Amino acid sequence: MQKSPLQIARQSYQPKMPIALQGNVKLVEGAKTESVADQADIKDLFPNTYGLPVITMEPTAGVPSCSEPFNVGVILSGGQAPGGHNVICGLYDGLKQLNPDNKLYGFLGGPSGLVEHQYSLLTGDIIDEYRNTGGFDIIGSGRTKLEETWQFDKGIEICEELGIKAIVIIGGDDSNTNACVLAEYYLQKGCGIQVIGCPKTIDGDLKNEMIETSFGFDTACKVYSELIGNIQRDANSAKKYWHFIRLMGRSASHIALECALQSQPNICLISEEVESKNMTLNDIVEQIVEVIVNRANENLNFGTILIPEGLIEFIPAMRILIQELNDMLAHNEEFSSLEGDDAKREYVKSMLSPASCDLYRSLPKGIARQLTLDRDPHGNVMVSQIETEKLLIEMVSKRLAQLKATGSYKGKFSALNHFFGYEGRCAIPSNFDADYCYSIGITATHLIAAGKTGYMSLVRNLTKPAAEWIAGGVPITMMMNMEKRHGKMKPVIQKALVDLNGAPFLYLKSHREEWADANTSYIYPGPIQYYGPTEVCDQPTHTLRLEQQSK
Repeated sequence: MQKSPLQIARQSYQPKMPIALQGNVKLVEGAKTESVADQADIKDLFPNTYGLPVITMEPTAGVPSCSEPFNVGVILSGGQAPGGHNVICGLYDGLKQLNPDNKLYGFLGGPSGLVEHQYSLLTGDIIDEYRNTGGFDIIGSGRTKLEETWQFDKGIEICEELGIKAIVIIGGDDSNTNACVLAEYYLQKGCGIQVIGCPKTIDGDLKNEMIETSFGFDTACKVYSELIGNIQRDANSAKKYWHFIRLMGRSASHIALECALQSQPNICLISEEVESKNMTLNDIVEQIVEVIVNRANENLNFGTILIPEGLIEFIPAMRILIQELNDMLAHNEEFSSLEGDDAKREYVKSMLSPASCDLYRSLPKGIARQLTLDRDPHGNVMVSQIETEKLLIEMVSKRLAQLKATGSYKGKFSALNHFFGYEGRCAIPSNFDADYCYSIGITATHLIAAGKTGYMSLVRNLTKPAAEWIAGGVPITMMMNMEKRHGKMKPVIQKALVDLNGAPFLYLKSHREEWADANTSYIYPGPIQYYGPTEVCDQPTHTLRLEQQSK
């Protein structure tokens, strides 16, 4: 395979690690834990993995060794995130350090590989090709959920066939919830298969008091911030476009917030704030229009606006409208039989509540069509595909035209829309993510060697140099609560939303007026740097630094 000079150079990069992982390791157990909420329910569902202690790893004398060889299986689950390959490389190296006869099997195509017995033996030659690279293509990923006992039993079959002692699941909150369910089931069955999770998601919503950040968030935000900075440099040069930029992050606004801290746009919307203030779509439009008008008064008819992907679902009135549409149209044969968009639009308006009907009428026809015609297999609105940036451009343009007619606005409004998502998911990982992920993989091997199950591999103290990072394990049940999913209460890892009292958001809030005014304060982050001064190449996100400084 042909490689770029950067790929060749990165292949030889040796990730930095905590001192505790650089030799022989001992595990120190802390106090017993409880779930973040619904303790009685979670304990009842996970009697064998509930209440386990947090584990910290410390260096000890001697050479890492494990007398009996053992095999491990690894699964990449869910969307891609930079650094996944390094978790697998760390896992492989950790296993070989314990015993050269240990083997690592990769289940192909995500969790379905475990169920369908699709796998590959990962050798040193394969691993070396993927060191410090982006993507999940070493074994592929998938979104199959491990929830049914027949799936668990198929996993037992292949693990027994290959002599696999433990399964490592690299994924987000849902994938790690499934890992805990799997660990509990295997303990109940007494089959001797351990399960360890690793915290992955570029969205940044898998974090808590123990998990400081999920891997991939750092790299993805740096990629997006470079693009935003490039656009801002262009806007400040051409001086004629407003750029509406939608960023990944349906369930939380961490990416939008971090990119704002890195690039200082004129406006950054935060979904959680919109929800807390009970803002309407018109409120958001007026907020944007105010900044545009003020800048136009200074002859600045350009700027940047960051929009979280999930904004629509956080607007209370929009959420009610979407729920009404879901209830009304899911498997509705009468609606499906109607001919033409206009007939379907009139049918919808006749069935909605008065408030939702008024909101539906106010939406541009293209967005209204998406809400009613583009639906998933369950009949629900495909919210992630709604082009919120285009919706806002159309509504802002309409409002500015009204103001221009009254003489309240004399500027020129030209807008361009962007969506940054897939550009960041498979980028070559930053030094931070390369180091962090490799350490996560090494840590997982020590948890397995010690016989642990139902744990998530943990590396924290991440704003310090890598040598001072703290490795260990956190019980997955500690992060769980009960939530309604598809009409049933289920145990899930609690998602971390943007904390409106947290230091990162408060920093944004305190600088909003400054970033919006005529004294342009854009930052141009530039591309990720892999070689050079530590303060340029190895720094974690602004979010992480602000959060740790406030503690």
